[in-house]
Amino acid sequence: MLDIKWIRENPQALVEALSKRPSYAASARSTVDDLLAKDEARRSHLAKLQEAQARQNAASKEIGKAMGQKDLALAERLKAEVAEVKSFIQQGEARERELDKALNDALAVLPNVPLAEVPVGKDEHDNVEVRRVGEPRRVNAAKEHYEIGEALGMMDFERAAKLSGARFTVLSGQLARLERALGQFMLDLHTTEHGYTEVQVPLMVRDEVLFGTNQLPKFEEDLFFVKHGESRLGLIPTAEVSLTNLVREEIVSAETLPRRYTALTPCFRSEAGSAGRDTRGMLRQHQFYKVELVSITDQESSLAEHDRMTACAEEVLKRLGLPFRTVVLCTGDMGFGAQKTYDIEVWLPGQNAYREISSCSVCGDFQARRMDARYRAEGEKQTRFVHTLNGSGVAVGRALIAVIENYQNDDGSISVPDVLRPYMGGLERIGG
Repeated sequence: MLDIKWIRENPQALVEALSKRPSYAASARSTVDDLLAKDEARRSHLAKLQEAQARQNAASKEIGKAMGQKDLALAERLKAEVAEVKSFIQQGEARERELDKALNDALAVLPNVPLAEVPVGKDEHDNVEVRRVGEPRRVNAAKEHYEIGEALGMMDFERAAKLSGARFTVLSGQLARLERALGQFMLDLHTTEHGYTEVQVPLMVRDEVLFGTNQLPKFEEDLFFVKHGESRLGLIPTAEVSLTNLVREEIVSAETLPRRYTALTPCFRSEAGSAGRDTRGMLRQHQFYKVELVSITDQESSLAEHDRMTACAEEVLKRLGLPFRTVVLCTGDMGFGAQKTYDIEVWLPGQNAYREISSCSVCGDFQARRMDARYRAEGEKQTRFVHTLNGSGVAVGRALIAVIENYQNDDGSISVPDVLRPYMGGLERIGG
């Protein structure tokens, strides 16, 4: 969430920032004007309330003075005035809550401000490649992952559809073990070499937690919910939600920063906005596994941490021997809560294309304001909002796809990458 004080002092800067995001460009000026009007209405009302409260306090003192002077008529007039002011205050407090809600609701659907170095663009075609690692593998008559998996009898979409409908998969045998091996390898790498602390987190969370990492209210249709008594809990679309909220409503010591967390969890997404996209195979599922990376930093360290996090995710693909490229997302392709995002795209021979396997974003204090997560530096009285970062380290299902396609053999088998063989009991080849 953006700081209303900053918006009040820099309205044109916000107009320009919103204009860089295609979904908000046409309404940028009116959006900012509406925010300022809501803010002014709230502040004006608060001023009137403060005046009324001051008058109530003064009149109450005057009543005591009048009673002391036995001026009963004056005392009665003052009592009547106090009663009137008290009624105004009670009604005014209800109005204050309405004005607060109106302003906060407007702020809650406002996206983050892109950093100055983020390229301006409309969509993924305007993203900018920053580096490429490894040469794309040219496989003779390359097959897609689902063709290979189904031929091996270890990837079953029909049975998954009987159980749950579209966008689910049943893995079995050595492919199921390969997916598990990928997740364990990633966790071991990030915890033993990259300094992340492994955390097991709840997979179901409250609405306020989803609000904290900006899934709510704007992206409610992308979530799954389960009933919980008279309320509900949301299934996490990514472990970012649980991991980032570990510091919600807390004031942490600056000496404990950065905090780096990782978790391997199932993720659940309705894919509401992806009708017709990637309907074959495992690329876009309602349920999938992902190793998530989250960092909580002070305000000065977040940009350097962003580069570090991206390098940690890239290292996964380097160890697996998978060709990839890293791109910086343009303003039109960047996520709602991000200031800047790097996408890592892995090469898929079956599609003859690079596809996203990780997205690493720095959010500044955008999420911290929604979570009320702060830190205090040693010797300072004032607190500051933490900065938050999140990234995939990496998506396990998509890593499985990439291994299947890049390590496919002419006989239909799949070679197991060297780094995964200890997790596979020394197995060198699947099928064939």
